[in-house]
Amino acid sequence: MEFVVIAIGLFLFNALFGAALTIFSLRKPKNLPPGPTPLPIIGSLHLLGDKPHQSLAKLSKIYGPIMFLKLGRATALVISSAAAAKEVLQKQDLAFSSRHIPDAVTAHNQSLHSVVWLPVATQWRILRRILNTNIFSSSSLDANQHLRSLKVQELVAYCRKASQSGDSVNISRAAFRTTLNLLSNTLFSKDLTDPYEDSGKEFKELVDNIMVEAGKPNLVDFFPVLKKIDPQGIRRRMTNYFGRINEIFEELIEERLGMSESKHDDVLDVCLKISRENPDEINRTHIKSLFLDLFVAGNDTTSNTLEWAMTELLRNPHIMTKAKKELEQVVGKGKIVEESHISKLPYLGCIVKETLRIHPPVPFLIPRKIQIDVKLNGYIVPKGTQVLVNAWAIGRDTTLWDNSMKFIPERFLTSSLDVRGRDFELIPFGAGRRICPGLPLAVRILHVMLGSLLNNFDWKPDGLGHDDLDINEKFGITLQKANPLCVLPVPLN
Repeated sequence: MEFVVIAIGLFLFNALFGAALTIFSLRKPKNLPPGPTPLPIIGSLHLLGDKPHQSLAKLSKIYGPIMFLKLGRATALVISSAAAAKEVLQKQDLAFSSRHIPDAVTAHNQSLHSVVWLPVATQWRILRRILNTNIFSSSSLDANQHLRSLKVQELVAYCRKASQSGDSVNISRAAFRTTLNLLSNTLFSKDLTDPYEDSGKEFKELVDNIMVEAGKPNLVDFFPVLKKIDPQGIRRRMTNYFGRINEIFEELIEERLGMSESKHDDVLDVCLKISRENPDEINRTHIKSLFLDLFVAGNDTTSNTLEWAMTELLRNPHIMTKAKKELEQVVGKGKIVEESHISKLPYLGCIVKETLRIHPPVPFLIPRKIQIDVKLNGYIVPKGTQVLVNAWAIGRDTTLWDNSMKFIPERFLTSSLDVRGRDFELIPFGAGRRICPGLPLAVRILHVMLGSLLNNFDWKPDGLGHDDLDINEKFGITLQKANPLCVLPVPLN
């Protein structure tokens, strides 16, 4: 144990001494964007706090919407306005298209095969094409609509069982289970967790653990010299989690290959067919990484957004009443919302947009990194800088939004603003060539799940009044509620 402590101390000294030399011996490059003056060694790390999206939003009011920070040995560019985001994500999209790769996702070589982390090059384009053509195209989504409907029915059945026993429902957990099984049925035609029980199977726990580890601040990302010793053990644990999930995917692939004839026609069948016909395009490793991307990126973001939407509706009963009235008129009271109803439910759509505006699922989007010096609005951003687009700050920008801190779905009734990456005032899924490919599926799921929960039950906060519900945030790779929303489903009269 003492040896470990001494080793860590030596590495830390080396990192800190090197950082100090860099700061004190090099002159500041010309034309850097404005930002806080860095302290020796730590730079501006002390300014981030436990909610960096909020801290950086406040700093942007001092230094502007294009802000440069030194974070340990790393550098970061923070974008906090719609105009600056448009410059980065659209006008100079290619220059800003590479990813900043956190040390955690280098575990099990995930970053080398993942469509999320690969650079914009041949392999990335192949994987994006497979996603866009075979999973997230309108025809593919329409073909699997019955699967999503079945999973939403199971969610409603779970809530009905809770209402009969007088138990509360943890909205995020129930939505996470539903989304997990929805994705697993789309990919493999089977559930990976019990849709009616709170006890999670191994796969759910693995995804949970990955999100926890990926969301932790990691010293290695700020002081790369620590990479070899992995002082917090994050990469070591992630290696175990990624490895076990890959084993599960391998078992599912072997099971499918062992069938004389597959009758599923699901995403796994499609990927295996492409792999057989074009083995240079996608192999088994790519398939497993693709599936891991979908589960990790799709579950927390959807379940957290649904939880935030329900929280805001419970805090604003008049909005919930208005939504329920629209659902009763269009769908019929007590019925499951189908995807064909979405276009006929404009107020429900406004609620989803307003939730994504004020509670974007990934507050900084997925960080980017520039590979060469880039000129941006007259500034020079040096090679190797991480780029953070603060979607949380943009969604609450008082110059863009009236009463920006208030939940007002009506603001979208007369607005053409959408979440599909064309309007930079509202970019919860990003924009440009690296926009989230799962956007079309996420939009469908959110409408159907939220609408079905509202249309089948009345809801009461468990042990709290409407005014007592908090909206405190817990920062991570996704933006969670600090205190889980537990509510009582009440049968409709």
